[in-house]
Amino acid sequence: MRTLRDTFDPRANSFDVLRLLFAGTVAVSHGLVLHTGWQPRWGASTLGDFGLDGFFILSGFLVTRSYLNLASLPRFAWHRFLRIMPGFWVCLLVIALVAAPAAALLRGLPAGTPFTGEPSAIRYVLANAGLLIVQYDIAGILVDRPRELSFNGALWTLFFEAFCYTVVAALGVLGVLRRRRWVVAGIVAVLAVLTALQEAGLPVWVNERVLRLLFVFLLGSLAHLYADRIPMRGSIAAAAAAVFLGSVAVFHDYRVLGAAPLAYLIAWSGTCFPWPWSMRADFSYGVYIYHWPLFQLLGLTGLAAAPSPLFVLVGLVLVVVPAALSWYLIEKPALSRKHSALPDRIAGWTARAGRRAVVRRSRRAGPGPAPAGTSRGGRSAARPNR
Repeated sequence: MRTLRDTFDPRANSFDVLRLLFAGTVAVSHGLVLHTGWQPRWGASTLGDFGLDGFFILSGFLVTRSYLNLASLPRFAWHRFLRIMPGFWVCLLVIALVAAPAAALLRGLPAGTPFTGEPSAIRYVLANAGLLIVQYDIAGILVDRPRELSFNGALWTLFFEAFCYTVVAALGVLGVLRRRRWVVAGIVAVLAVLTALQEAGLPVWVNERVLRLLFVFLLGSLAHLYADRIPMRGSIAAAAAAVFLGSVAVFHDYRVLGAAPLAYLIAWSGTCFPWPWSMRADFSYGVYIYHWPLFQLLGLTGLAAAPSPLFVLVGLVLVVVPAALSWYLIEKPALSRKHSALPDRIAGWTARAGRRAVVRRSRRAGPGPAPAGTSRGGRSAARPNR
């Protein structure tokens, strides 16, 4: 029986298409919310939740693989930094310098309002630059909008994505990913139990977002760690689809029984299609980070009166432009620096600084106490026999 390890080819798989599909799903969900205040919902989960969970499952699989292949914490951190931060920082600048002034003009306000009002566009960039989004509006431009007041309500997930990267790094440093993969299985089991307890209405004292996103992310990690034991068959995929749909229909939180089947369906879809489509240009990140501000701007135009399908379709078509620019001008050039010697130099400098600190502490402490029965010079302090 072929396993996930047998079917996964890093150069020929459909994961790129799945990422773009999940980004599009989130965009459709947010487009509906910003246009009508409504989106499809099943229990506690929305259409966008399924897309986001799919993103995190794929990320867990690929990021765990990345750590194991790189075998270097500094290089792993460097790769993760290049994948998220350059595109994110430019997105903040685009919102502050382009989207916010455009929104002000569409509202009949001066173009300089984002920089003269409070909270300002400059503060928006600086306050959010650390990846944790703490400011959503700019200068009150969207304050009386009937829908979401945020200029980019999709960016909050990136902080949790980075948190999951940190968890993988910690597990890697502790040797869990290579030698004790059962620990990851145990963590996933605990998160599954907590999800079930939460479904039952019992307090779990865990942040809901952390529980949800770490659970699905580590399911992806687990899929990579146990790829040699996971069979890939169409009949199992069909059964997984049935369990997933049943969990969506029965439970308030579909993840109680549906998260693991969803992870299997994603792994099977990404590796078992007979014609894998690996895309040369990865627009998924750009679609994800730019669709919200684009829909907000469209909502300030005459298109706001259009039917929701047309509104969302126009937004999906237009978002290809900033997504392509983000990929070709920011993300791809940044990723071309993955093999830079900088992280190795930083690691070497840190190691040398640590050794120098140890030497300085030992010198300040001075020589230790002389062993019993000896003098400082090392000679015996005992009186000779007479």
